[in-house]
Amino acid sequence: MQPKDLELVSRYRDGEQRAFELLVKRYQRKVYSLAYGIVHNPEDAMDVTQEAFVKVHRYLDKFQGSASFYTWLYRIVVNLCIDHLRRAGRAYSVEYDDAIDRSQGVLSAMDIVPSRQGTDPRQALADKETLTHISEGLAQMSPNHRAVIMMRELEGLSYKEMAEIMECSKGTIMSRLFHARKRLQAYLLQVLNEEPEESV
Repeated sequence: MQPKDLELVSRYRDGEQRAFELLVKRYQRKVYSLAYGIVHNPEDAMDVTQEAFVKVHRYLDKFQGSASFYTWLYRIVVNLCIDHLRRAGRAYSVEYDDAIDRSQGVLSAMDIVPSRQGTDPRQALADKETLTHISEGLAQMSPNHRAVIMMRELEGLSYKEMAEIMECSKGTIMSRLFHARKRLQAYLLQVLNEEPEESV
């Protein structure tokens, strides 16, 4: 049975270096995936991942345990990614209004990928070309919008967990996710409509 995160944190504080190595091993892939989804560059994502674990190592003694370890870790990663993009001059200043148009509701994950005639959205999601377009669409978003898409769709985090990570209200998270999905859907519709249809 795998030890829980808080047990590993406690063991590390008691001087067991191996406990920290187990935490790194447990989360390094998820941290890299999240970082890559936000900074959109493999080398930068690796730098952020390494910097995140350096910070965790430095401040683990100050971890209070009021939130889960991975929530605390993801908060560090998201903040590092946003700082990295700002330093690189690639942060997006345009943000959508955080007020959700409640009459339209919130899109589901499958609503991100527009349906083409005779094509199931789930099949489109699995299509490599469509995934490339999704990646391109994410690259055009603000860091905050990228972060909520990655945390919700890739990591499956709850609104409550995302709000803790990004230190904002659950309503703000829902709004950002709504606008991020809408923007990505609009981008995919534009790209897919510009592609020539295959001849039958």
